[in-house]
Amino acid sequence: MGILNLTPDSFSDGGQYLETDAAVKRALQMVAEGADIIDIGGESTRPGAQPLSDSEEIARVVPVITALRLVSEVPVSIDTSKAAVMKAAVAAGADLINDVRGLQEKSALETAQSLKVPVCLMHMQGAPRSMQHNPQYQDVVSEVKDFLQRRVEACLVAGMSRDQIIIDPGFGFGKTLEHNLVLLKHLAQFVNMGFPVLVGLSRKSMLGQITGADVDQRVAAGIATSVLAYQAGARFFRVHDVKATVDALTVIQAVDSAK
Repeated sequence: MGILNLTPDSFSDGGQYLETDAAVKRALQMVAEGADIIDIGGESTRPGAQPLSDSEEIARVVPVITALRLVSEVPVSIDTSKAAVMKAAVAAGADLINDVRGLQEKSALETAQSLKVPVCLMHMQGAPRSMQHNPQYQDVVSEVKDFLQRRVEACLVAGMSRDQIIIDPGFGFGKTLEHNLVLLKHLAQFVNMGFPVLVGLSRKSMLGQITGADVDQRVAAGIATSVLAYQAGARFFRVHDVKATVDALTVIQAVDSAK
């Protein structure tokens, strides 16, 4: 899943793809590098991020989805928590809803159900503006699993089918370095919940805390986390560095398939 942030303030690539032509060019580059899905977001969810209105977010994402649909059939994921943005994005051609708030915002669950597309439910403690202000857990694995199970059950009650649902433990969203490491170490417990697992660790601050590397120098660290996550059973990888990650996972798959 190649990341395409249409934002001026995302932590890694904010401001690079604000023009539609540049955004579409980047999406096609990631497809050529091996991306299976392009994940388009119009509102930054970095720590301290300020919220956007529905209309502002729609104005950022819909023209890019529309333009990309004219030149590529690559599946598109819309990274949003807003019901109105979900509707507009799917109408423009998006195929999947990726919600960092797990369909908890007003009308989000009902809207996602009505759109009949797959959804990714993520865990986040707090809100982007304040989520990294001293996050606390008694047992981070159990608490994140419990949250995701509750959101899964809400989706099923609303009328979604199990095969529409993907789960994401939400690395870096209201978690300390130690919380993130524990979640990654025990990622198989999320796989065992019976839903495809998505991980988003690309270039995140936890990698900088471990390695001391600046945000644009975390490719190798990000690949290491993708490899670990793959070995634990994750099958969706939301990344900035598509080709490097695809190459690493292709090697693992080749070894796995060796007789």
